[in-house]
Formats: sequence, structure tokens, C-alpha cells
Amino acid sequence: MATYLIEVGTEELPADFVASAIAQLQTRVSESLGEQFLTPESIEVYGTPRRLAVLLKGLAEKQADREEEIKGPPASAAFRDGQPTKAAEGFARKQGVAVEDLEVRPTKKGDFVFVQKTTLGRETKGIIQELVLGWFTALEGRRFMRWADGDLRFPRPWRWLISLWDDEILPLEITIGSDTLTSGRQSRGHRVLCKDEVIIDTAENYQAKLRDAFVEVDSDKRRATIEQAIAEAAAGINGDADIPEDLLDEVINLVEYPTAVVGNVEEEFLELPVEVITTVMVTHQRYFAVNSKENPDELLPKFITISNGDPTKADIIAAGNERVIRARLADGQFFYKADCDEHLDTYLPQLETMTFQKELGTMREKVDRIMEMSQQIAEQLDCSDAEKEAIASTAMLCKADLMTQMVYEFPELQGIMGQKYAVVSGESKEVAEGIFEHYLPRGADDIMPQTLTGQVVGMGDRLDTLVSIFGLGMLPTGSSDPFALRRAANAIVNVTWEAQLGINLADLLAQGAKAFVTAHSDKESPLDNLQKFFIQRIQTLLQDEKGIDYDLVNAVLGGDSEYTERALTDLLDVGDRANYLQSIRNDGQLEKIYPTVNRSAKLAKKGDLDTTSLNPEGLVNPDKFEQKSEQELYDGLVKLVPTTEAAQAERNYQKLVDGLTELAPTVERFFDGEDSVLVMAEDPAIKTNRLNLLGLLRNHARVLADFGAIVKQ
Repeated sequence: MATYLIEVGTEELPADFVASAIAQLQTRVSESLGEQFLTPESIEVYGTPRRLAVLLKGLAEKQADREEEIKGPPASAAFRDGQPTKAAEGFARKQGVAVEDLEVRPTKKGDFVFVQKTTLGRETKGIIQELVLGWFTALEGRRFMRWADGDLRFPRPWRWLISLWDDEILPLEITIGSDTLTSGRQSRGHRVLCKDEVIIDTAENYQAKLRDAFVEVDSDKRRATIEQAIAEAAAGINGDADIPEDLLDEVINLVEYPTAVVGNVEEEFLELPVEVITTVMVTHQRYFAVNSKENPDELLPKFITISNGDPTKADIIAAGNERVIRARLADGQFFYKADCDEHLDTYLPQLETMTFQKELGTMREKVDRIMEMSQQIAEQLDCSDAEKEAIASTAMLCKADLMTQMVYEFPELQGIMGQKYAVVSGESKEVAEGIFEHYLPRGADDIMPQTLTGQVVGMGDRLDTLVSIFGLGMLPTGSSDPFALRRAANAIVNVTWEAQLGINLADLLAQGAKAFVTAHSDKESPLDNLQKFFIQRIQTLLQDEKGIDYDLVNAVLGGDSEYTERALTDLLDVGDRANYLQSIRNDGQLEKIYPTVNRSAKLAKKGDLDTTSLNPEGLVNPDKFEQKSEQELYDGLVKLVPTTEAAQAERNYQKLVDGLTELAPTVERFFDGEDSVLVMAEDPAIKTNRLNLLGLLRNHARVLADFGAIVKQ
């Protein structure tokens, strides 16, 4: 068994590409080798800022011989009057066999020609030479470049190439314009700590040789080294480091020989909001902030940076980083003081200079629409006058911080600085927190807004964006969603469920669409597309985030306008019904009522009763009853009416299920008991009477779900 190594050496690669390339190569290499019937004992993929490498261990010297049965043309096309046709000769020639080796066998589609073929295994070396460069040239990513006069596209230029079969150089070459890069065994060590070329004697020694040259090629080991170094450095200053996962993922691929360096922050800068300091550290400088061990909410005047330099020069590295962060924090200090000199509302006129979208006007115009939509939501929620006033103030000021110097310099602080400046301006706690929280949640794993102002204004903001962008016909397609409309819709639904807000989304969408068409008379109403879009989002959230079975989601959303309208009118109800259906499936209650309800619903389709009536009085004539079971079912339905109405009003569907469970034996007797009936009786009046009984039972069940959409377990 052999070990094979390929290393592509480059100029410094973007950190996000290194991580992506490692993942792509792990998949691509495995699939590529599998297609060639090669299964190494292990596939190891490595990446650093200056190299990508694949190490294959336990490779066979050649493919195994394979017996293959290959199907050819129909026998009728391959032979005529017992003689082979051109089709048979061509098939045989393509497979490298004689015509006499062809066999005719029967299949379900008639007789076909087959050939039993032995394919001798090829040498693995030759296959590897054909495949490996394609693994790298086919990598995908952002911002690729060409260099020299070549056509090869890659994030950074290639500078060296290693290809080793055990201790033997396996020749490879790639032409890049007028230059040719040929494989060898010369790698490069750390740019600072190892100036000499590194000779890789055998593929097996790859990691060890580079480790001696101050390069750790294994990203998992670099991660462990960095985490340990940060922890030790933080402990040395009596602190605990904050290690954001996305920052750690990035830093891992910025260094080849990581060491932790502690730097100082001048005490005066600690007067800045913590978010400003950490944004400068984390987002702009890739530093790790350190909190006090005694008081975890207290930020220490320290930072930890992961250096790719000479560890013996840590003091010089720290001083250089201190100069950089001092300048950045001094800028932040200046911006903060200048912004605090103005009341937040003085920035509102400046929003007229910021375009939201060229056809939708300025950000100031968007704020006006947010205010209008937020007030509509407040009306639906029957908010008090004080709550409405706080919501109006929050909506008016929610985008004002976009015009401040701090947010202009650090856009990621929008909302955060709005809250800070609102407090400085004397706004109430509800307004200040609402300004920050109206951006929440910013993603699937983010925290939810806790204040009514944040919840309502956030929904108003997102609804305006959805209505406006849909109105322009710019719907998300596939993976393209530049305005994050899916995320906006998900947030509206999730906030509604989380905060238990009794909004009528259907009405809000209708009002928003009407206002859009009024302002843009040349555009069509986006209402229909918006309704369909929200139903899709509700379906996705219930299945993917809430873990509801697909058929139960279909049962509460239904395939008709009645369920769609009901879902959009009452988001809380559709969420409750889906969760409740899943719970009664899990505990077995659903199975007790499913057979009778489903059977009734299927037969009820043969009648013409509407799907909303619940009371049998006036719809069923007891004088037409011929069997005791009909009267019992009628009486049971009469008794069920107030139970169903209460269940729907209180969203307590256990009451309805208890009622249906109690009625189930009666329905079974109606169908199969000693006094059962033939539903499709010859007498039209009796048949209608019985179909209406079943239709009423179906309607009661439909208050919970469309049982016809539920799949029997």
C-alpha cells in the first residue's frame, strides 16, 4: 500500500477560502477516487494561508480487476436474419470485444444484447496523475483572479507544487500562460521563522517536516493550539477570553504557527460603550476581548491577538497592535462624543439624503412607512395610549443612528448605538431598547426581542421591506435573496410565536399592498405573492425548526384558501395546532380518532355540505333516520358543537380531541355496528341526510386540521 501527497503552494489565501477549500476537497477527492474504484484507507486534507494539500494513505498499487455486464442495443436492432448489424458491430467495437462474444438475453422490455466484460485494473499512479490537478482547479469560491498571462482562476497565484508517491516524485505539470509549474518535493516553511526550502523526503513525513519548519498544516490542531494559548494568556492576566466561534474559525486560517500575544488598551477608552470596543477588537482587528474573572461583565484593558510571527518578538508585536487599536479607539472616542452632542431626532432630516432603494425613495420615507405599519400593528394588539406613543417614538427614531459618525464608520453597530444615543437623548427605556431590538432576530440563532416596542417596530420594518420589494417584483429566487426577504418573513412569524402576539397578518399584508399600489399606480398588487410566500415560510419553520411531521404541517395549512386565510389571520393558532397535532401523534391520541374521522371525511366529499357548518340543526332531518345509530350520531354532534367552539376560541384543542374520541365508538357503530347504515342510500333525501352527518363530523375535525392530509402511521 502506498501513500500519496499533493501540495499546492500559493500566496496568502483568504481565510474563508481555506476553510471552504478543505471542505470541498474532502468531498471531491472521495467522490473522484470512488468513481475510479479506488478506496484509500484515509483521505486527509490540509490547508493553511499558503498551501492546500491532500494526503492519501493506504492506496493500492492498481485497481482491482472488474467483471462487468454491459447492456447494449435491442436484439432486433443488433441482429437481422441471424447476422450482426452495424449496431452490434459498433457496440462490440466500443466495448473492445468480438461480435461473437455478444449474448442475447430476455428482459422486461424484450430481448437485448449483453456483453460480459473483464476490465483489467489500471495502475493507480496513472489515475492519480489524471485526477489530482482537477481537484484544485475545480474549487469554487469568491473573488477569484488570473495572474501572469494565464487562464487559471484561483484566489491567489500558485507558487510551488509537490507530488509524491511514497518517496518518489510523481510528475505533474500545469501551464499558466507562458509559465509551466512542475511538481517536485520542495515546499516552503513559515515565511518568517523558516527562510529555507523544506524538502519533503516521503509523503508519510509531510506533517512532521513542515512542523519542523514552523508550519502546522492540520487546521484542527491549529484550533486546539489557539484555544489553549488564548486560555493560558487570559488566565495569566486574571481574565476570561471571549472566543466568538466565527472569529476563531477565521483566525485558524490566518496563521501557520499560532502564538498568543497580550496587548494593552488605555484605560480612557474603557469609557466607550463595550460594544464599540469589542467591535473594534473583534470585527476590525481580529482580537479576542478579555473579561475580568471576578466580574464577568467588566471588560479588562487588555486584548489577545493570535500572531503568525516570531514568538521571541512578542513585545514588539504587542506594541504594534497596541498602536493600531489605539488609533481605532481614538476615532471611536471622537465619534461617540460628537454624536452625543446631538439629540437623536436631529439626525432624522439627514435620512432624506440616504436612499433605501431607488424606486422606493429615501430612508426617511421608509421610516414614515414603518411608523404607519407599526401603528396598524399596535391597533390590532389593542395597545394602550402610552404603548402606542412609545411605539411611535421608537419607529420614528429606529433608523436615526444610521446618520451618526459612529455607525457610518462601524455599520455593524446600527441599532446598538441607536439605543445608546436614545438614552443620552433622554428617551424612555422602552424606546431605547426598542431601537436596538427592532433588528432582532438578526439570524436563526439570534436572541428574540423582549420589548413590545422592539417586537412591533421590528415587524413594521420587515413588513414594509417585504411589501415594497415584492411590489417591485424582486422576489427571492433559489439561493438569491439580496434583501434577505426569507429571513425577514421568518422573523415576523417567529417573533409572533415567541411573544404570543395576536396579529392578523392577512390584514396587515392587505393594507400594506393597498398602500403600495396607491403610491405606485403603475405596479400590480403584491398581495397574492406575499400570501404564498408567507405560507411557504410558515411551512418551512414548522417542519425545519419546530420538527413537525410534513403531513401534519400540510394538515394545518391545507390545500385550500380556507386554511391559508386562517393561517395568515391567526399565526398563533396555526402554530398551536401544528404543535398539538405532533404531540397527540406522539402520545397515540391521534390514532384513536384518525380512522373514523378520515373515513367520514372521504365519504363526506360525495355530499355538498360546506366545510364550516358545525350544528346539525337545520342541516339534518331526524325524521329521515332509519337506524338508532343515526340518532346517536346526531345527538353526539349536537353535544359537540359548544365543545368545538370553545376549543377554537380558547385554542385548547384537547377539548375537541376529547369530544371526537368520545364520539368515535358512535361513528364506528354508524358504519359497522348492528344498526349500521348504508350511507349511499337509494333515497336521495336519506343519502343527503347521512352525508351531512358525516360532513358535520368532518367539519368539527377541520377546526383542528384537514385529516385527509394526514398520513396513517
